[in-house]
Amino acid sequence: APFPSRISGKPLSRIFFTGIPGFLGSELLPRILSRSDDATAICLVQSHFADRARRWVEELELSEPMLRGRVSFVEGDITRADLGLGASLRRVASDVTSIFHLAAIYDLGVRREVGMRVNLYGTRHLLEFASACPVLERLHYVSTCYVSGRHPGIFAEADLERGQAFNNYYEETKYLAEVEVRAAARDGVPVTTYRPAIVVGDSRTGETQKYDGPYPLIRWMLRNRRRVPMPEMQGAAESRINLVPRDFVIEAIAYLSALPHTTGRTYQLADPDPLTVSEAVTTIAEATGREVLRIPVRKSIARRALRTVPGLARLTGIQPEALDYFDHPTHYSVQHATTDLQGSGISVPPFRDYVDRLVAFVRAHPEVATGHLA
Repeated sequence: APFPSRISGKPLSRIFFTGIPGFLGSELLPRILSRSDDATAICLVQSHFADRARRWVEELELSEPMLRGRVSFVEGDITRADLGLGASLRRVASDVTSIFHLAAIYDLGVRREVGMRVNLYGTRHLLEFASACPVLERLHYVSTCYVSGRHPGIFAEADLERGQAFNNYYEETKYLAEVEVRAAARDGVPVTTYRPAIVVGDSRTGETQKYDGPYPLIRWMLRNRRRVPMPEMQGAAESRINLVPRDFVIEAIAYLSALPHTTGRTYQLADPDPLTVSEAVTTIAEATGREVLRIPVRKSIARRALRTVPGLARLTGIQPEALDYFDHPTHYSVQHATTDLQGSGISVPPFRDYVDRLVAFVRAHPEVATGHLA
């Protein structure tokens, strides 16, 4: 490690980061480092992301000269028991004061064995690393609102093990990982957990690294002319879809993670007043200048069609697993987040206020992928 661990006998802020150069991590890390001139970061990066990570840090140092020389990398892998660090694990852990764990597979269609290896076992290995950090002050863990599975009604920030069923293995493996994080917290690991809802692009620029969530709807509308045929699942029009822009999630985590009293808390970074699915479709249609021709259809039929009709999933960009979020039965309480963000100026902007920027970005960037690994 190229950085000194102490100046005048005082430990420096040394941050261990996973999920670089991912969708959230690449924006969050500079925010965290900017808190202190002394703060440095060491990022765990998989070998096949190493070149991309180096390019990212070069660009970061050009745009923010104050961060020059303050970010280093170690090649490793959260799926390995020692994070792939081997004999250097103890040395790396020796002066880590905080950990931000963002690395995970964010894919609704992930196979269970892959989700377990990355989301569950990867988090377990990270917790073992945390236990080897003698001066650790906090572990910041990024989960997801959808550890709720299909819990009906309100899911509070303190809720977790509610006997819920899950839509897919992504939800299940993130849930199992958070169960282990909570167990570690009970054993004394200082943890703060953040649960974003469905994260979309930046509300100011529209920028994103991936097209999932509402993006298949945006792209489908843009592929069509004035009138767009849109299947509407029976009974789903009044269900709510919870969308939050990346900048809100980043700003909220950066702010909350700096507060000493947030240790032990869980924050649902969600829209307190999300649009219904029908309202979201109408809002996107208005932003794209399209008129929606709604076609009632049962979810089972729509799912079967996406799985069996050749080319349909590719044409629409919709994963069969995504249909479950069009009749999602859960509403997310944000009481902790609202209370502790009060006075910060950080809040969720209404989707209607920035959807036009998301659409403009999609128009300008057709090359962006339909999913991502953070």
